[in-house]
Amino acid sequence: MVSDPIYVLPESEVFTALETSPNGLSEHEVQERRSLYGSNQLTEPPPEPIWRKLISSLAHPMAILLWVAGGIALGLREPTLGIIIWVVVLVNAGLSYWREHRAEEATAALQHLLPSYARVRREGEEQKVEASDLVAGDVLMLAEGDNIPADARVVEEYGLRTNNAVLTGEAMPARKTADASLLEGISEVERPNLVFAGTSVVSGTGLAVVYATGMLTQFGRIVRLTQAVHEQPSRLQQELSRLTRIFSLIALGLGAIVFTVGILDVDLGINEAFILALGIIVAAIPEGLPATVTLSLAVAVQRLAQKGVLIKKLSILETLEHVSVICTDKSGTLTQNQMTVRQLWVGGKPLVVTGSGYESEGEFVPSLGSEAAENDLSALLIAAMLCNNSRLNPPTPDHPQWTVLGDQTEVALRVVAIKGSLEEEALNKSLPRIHEIPFDAHRKRMSTIHLVNQHDSHFPDVQRGEQIAFIKGAPREVLQLCTHIRMHGEVIPLDDNWRKHIQSANDDYARNALRVLALAYHGMPQRIGSYTPERVETNLVFLGLTAMMDPPRPEVAEAVSTCQKAGVRMVMITGDYGLTAESLARRIGMLATPNPLILTGAELEQLNDFELQELLRQEVVFARMAPEHKLRLVAAFQSQGEVVAVTGDGVNDAPALRKADVGVAMGLVGTDVAKEAADVILTNDNFSTIARAIEEGRTVYDNLRKFTTYIFSSNVPEILPFILTALLTPQVMPLALGVKQILAIDLGTDLFPALALGSEKPEPDVMERPPRRKLQPLIDNKLLQRSFLWLGLIEATLCFLSFYFINIWLDIPALQSLHAVIFTNIPHASQHNLAITVFYAGVVMAQIGNAFACRTERNRGRSLGWFSNPALWRGIAIELAILLGLIYLPPLADLFEHVAIPPVIWAGLIFFPVIIYSLDWIRKWIVRWRERFVQQGIDNSVSKEET
Repeated sequence: MVSDPIYVLPESEVFTALETSPNGLSEHEVQERRSLYGSNQLTEPPPEPIWRKLISSLAHPMAILLWVAGGIALGLREPTLGIIIWVVVLVNAGLSYWREHRAEEATAALQHLLPSYARVRREGEEQKVEASDLVAGDVLMLAEGDNIPADARVVEEYGLRTNNAVLTGEAMPARKTADASLLEGISEVERPNLVFAGTSVVSGTGLAVVYATGMLTQFGRIVRLTQAVHEQPSRLQQELSRLTRIFSLIALGLGAIVFTVGILDVDLGINEAFILALGIIVAAIPEGLPATVTLSLAVAVQRLAQKGVLIKKLSILETLEHVSVICTDKSGTLTQNQMTVRQLWVGGKPLVVTGSGYESEGEFVPSLGSEAAENDLSALLIAAMLCNNSRLNPPTPDHPQWTVLGDQTEVALRVVAIKGSLEEEALNKSLPRIHEIPFDAHRKRMSTIHLVNQHDSHFPDVQRGEQIAFIKGAPREVLQLCTHIRMHGEVIPLDDNWRKHIQSANDDYARNALRVLALAYHGMPQRIGSYTPERVETNLVFLGLTAMMDPPRPEVAEAVSTCQKAGVRMVMITGDYGLTAESLARRIGMLATPNPLILTGAELEQLNDFELQELLRQEVVFARMAPEHKLRLVAAFQSQGEVVAVTGDGVNDAPALRKADVGVAMGLVGTDVAKEAADVILTNDNFSTIARAIEEGRTVYDNLRKFTTYIFSSNVPEILPFILTALLTPQVMPLALGVKQILAIDLGTDLFPALALGSEKPEPDVMERPPRRKLQPLIDNKLLQRSFLWLGLIEATLCFLSFYFINIWLDIPALQSLHAVIFTNIPHASQHNLAITVFYAGVVMAQIGNAFACRTERNRGRSLGWFSNPALWRGIAIELAILLGLIYLPPLADLFEHVAIPPVIWAGLIFFPVIIYSLDWIRKWIVRWRERFVQQGIDNSVSKEET
């Protein structure tokens, strides 16, 4: 399409070369080009083949250990055992593959929940389209905070700077120009008139014509040259993998000891000793635990996505439950980002503006009464209309509501100007824009320069042919640059008395949670030199103040209360005026003290690190903060050991979002740069979903502990029989459980309740306890003691009692009549097999009670609702079906050497779940009573101290 490189062409020839126009492409042209060149998407690398994934599941160290064990079993003429072990490895590999596949599907689906958009001009109208729909020749409209979706040639710019770090590694913003680039010896990425996909707009605005999309962009070329980078396992996954390795080594060590002692000291045969050692190894290895954890995390991420919370990485989910401080922006985060100008201060008088939303109906009250006062108001509204980059689109059949493009503050100014009967088209003809100095977080203001085509009575000191600059920004910053004020149609010197009046009006508005902007202008002769802030923003004429209301989001107060109950501290860090920030913070319940400290960015710069650390212990509202100030505050909280979440929606929030442990961006009103920097995106912009995300993170942590406790508990009755038999000899202590039964428990009966415990709903007090410490492990001494020394020992005791009842006590002469009843139609030689079958059934029945006991660590189980987790009931039903099938279906019973259990034995086994659950209920009651007793003692001590 282009013969010469696009960057050497003057801007007037760019449209011709790319076969487009300043009005953009038509829909027909877009469709044609998309059919020729495809969508603006990067080609994803081919997925890893299924066979390779299956091999990785079959060849990891623990699986290899079981392969070897099965082979040795075959060599020792135990073909049934060897085949069962191998089948277990194959089935477990299939389950692991399924879990990983589910996790990949869950995370891949999230990529389509929040498509990237671009602003383009097509058929002369500004439109918002998906970035994937862009084609060569599209006219891009760029503004601060936008991610650039394709490679494009700049044809118009106002202070345009981009961050090209993703391509060049250079952090300094690159200045962009619309002029032809003829310099030789530099790469395409260094051309000052080109912008590239994957980069972002740091400041300024501009127009650019797309010339490359998808894999033809510079970013696409890099993708072709690099390998796909796999996500690193999270700290939780690393912890579980480490724990699994430790358990495997312990199992191997115990197995080796049992094998050696059994042969040398107990005089067991090699076959018997090996079976005992193999049983310990198989029982102790939690092979499926890491994969189950990954699946639980992926399912939780999907649940959050349905609630409007997009989690970019699984690892962030575990970080959410550690969050102890939330640093939040104000505008667009705590507020609805639907600004409406409510009051004006102009000509020395306050005015109330009626009307709401984006409707153009509204009046200025009270009536101004004089032509001079009307001119003062009109001058203010002209500045509001022209120093503005927003767009306001009226309702259409497809969009019955008013829609906006651009900053909400600027939209509010545009609406109030329309209420003053101003017409943008007429103003653009008489005062066309020729340059822009974009808003800057340090200057806190923006300027536009216009050519005066005809003399305007609203600005009597500016003549035709000269230029006029309109400036809007923070009142303090604008006011300090003003030397005059517009009053009753005249320009008079701005003395200290008027400055006090203006500052007083600003403070009054701020105390009522109104956001205030000041407007001014500067008449200039024809252009001399460059348009710099120092030349343009000087000797200004003050026009007035606009006070606008951005009401708090309705859900914010409840979310703040929830987070505070959960021990999460809320801190407001905003670039807005201090009194405005304090008023809103108090309204939503963020402040507890009557007189919190309001600290500005300038004051923060005067503090050293020690002073700042001391300050953070107080209740502070941080106002007038620049990006580097937010960054420093986040780092200061982190140095105190806090886990910090940062919420924001603007470009100035991006550095802090990236620095935070959890960065949370607004999905609807947030800039592309903010969403790119964040770890979590609220797709519905509902602030309360932050509390839900923290609750979900805590719930995931609780659920991981629940099913880990459940799985570990059954290891005790699985391992003890082999250890006791090896130590006491088979003559004294017959083996109570076989390797086949262990495999049936771990792979069959335990699997489904464990997965169900991973989907438990939040406990009632999950958001009423403090955050988990950052370095506190998932599997701690408390969990291990509960699993092995409490629940596991209870299970083992019950199972050994049932085993001895069948194998030994029924041989007591006094129980001969009961012996005859139980062993009716059962050969006497099968007595030991029946005892093993009963031991196996006892473990499974005990695990049913254990599953309900593990639903909570300290609360009553019924606090969750007995039927609130249908998956658990289904899992128990499957568990019982597998148990009965292995005992009563002849082929399976013969394979596992099981004997049908008489009904009288079942009458005892059905009490196992009740016993396990009841004993753990008593333990929880004691724990809760002790906690209340300790808390009561603390409260009494505090009360005495206060007295």
